[in-house]
Amino acid sequence: MSFRFHLQATDGAARTGRIETPRGEIRTPAFMPVGTAGTVKAMMPESVAATGADILLGNTYHLMLRPGAERVARLGGLHSFMNWERPILTDSGGFQVMSLAGLRKLTEEGVTFQSHIDGSKHLLSPETSMEIQRQLGSDIVMCFDECPALPADEATVKRSMELSMRWAQRSRDAFGDRPAHALFGIQQGGVTEELRGESAEALTAIGFEGYAIGGLAVGEGQEAMFGVLDYAPGMLPQDKPRYLMGVGKPDDIVGAVKRGVDMMDCVLPSRSGRTGQAWTRRGQVNLRNARHADDPRPLDEACGCPACRNYSRAYLHHVVRAGEMIGGMLLTWHNLHYYQELMAGMRRAIAEGSFEAWEAAFHAGRAEGDIERL
Repeated sequence: MSFRFHLQATDGAARTGRIETPRGEIRTPAFMPVGTAGTVKAMMPESVAATGADILLGNTYHLMLRPGAERVARLGGLHSFMNWERPILTDSGGFQVMSLAGLRKLTEEGVTFQSHIDGSKHLLSPETSMEIQRQLGSDIVMCFDECPALPADEATVKRSMELSMRWAQRSRDAFGDRPAHALFGIQQGGVTEELRGESAEALTAIGFEGYAIGGLAVGEGQEAMFGVLDYAPGMLPQDKPRYLMGVGKPDDIVGAVKRGVDMMDCVLPSRSGRTGQAWTRRGQVNLRNARHADDPRPLDEACGCPACRNYSRAYLHHVVRAGEMIGGMLLTWHNLHYYQELMAGMRRAIAEGSFEAWEAAFHAGRAEGDIERL
């Protein structure tokens, strides 16, 4: 089976469909939990699957440095290595190089940088990124691009976008013919509509199996991000999946889907879970707060995850404050479960033509705030 996208229904700009891959189907809109170094932190792979996730994201930068892409390839590829047989998307490594690596040097060839782990020197280019992702064996491969931090002046954003488009062509050439795998191009251009349009035209001319909207959620704020999403998805081919990289909070995700985005990823649900933060239909809850210490009620009575089904707020408060590992495990499971329920709710609403009413109920629930303290 080759990679295919089927658009099943629309409601305004919102879309629902499915992506077919040899490793399974991805229901869209889809949220991808982030498995940075071959694991979703605090979760077993089967637990991640139980939340409803169809696909995970792996980080090229982290995996190339440790344990190494060649080692992963020798051991059967990333799916076998991390015991996840469903689809995997790997990012190109570009964002982590720009944000994490020290002493980096950017040229037309690529980016030379020092590892944050041991200081060793490496070169990431479109060609090396494609080879590393081939060794990892991911189902969806991302082009190598540059992602400048915002705010930035328009001349800087334009130079960066044009470099990324040249790298996109090199990525396409280096990717080669891999029928069971997909390569996604990445639209850049900051918050400037004209530059976004130029980027979309360049990517469409090259031709990809899917298209990402990059360079957002990097400091510009939600209002500016939504301003770009009001037009950017419509610049990309209608018959291909659209992926908004690195987003985000629940209201970010709902706003993105409303504007035509099909796929998203973010570390937030797992990172929040490890710090005692829970995302619920009534907003965010901090389990470290003393108000939960004697509360026998579940975190969310309408949630079917193990944290809500089997444990009280008092217990969750206790294990979080005590630094017990089970606290991060239970809250991460809850957060990922909530995010997947969010996606399932939007898929149903779009298919039924009731997305506007669903969105209103979503915001109304969050506006209520957490349940009254005892």
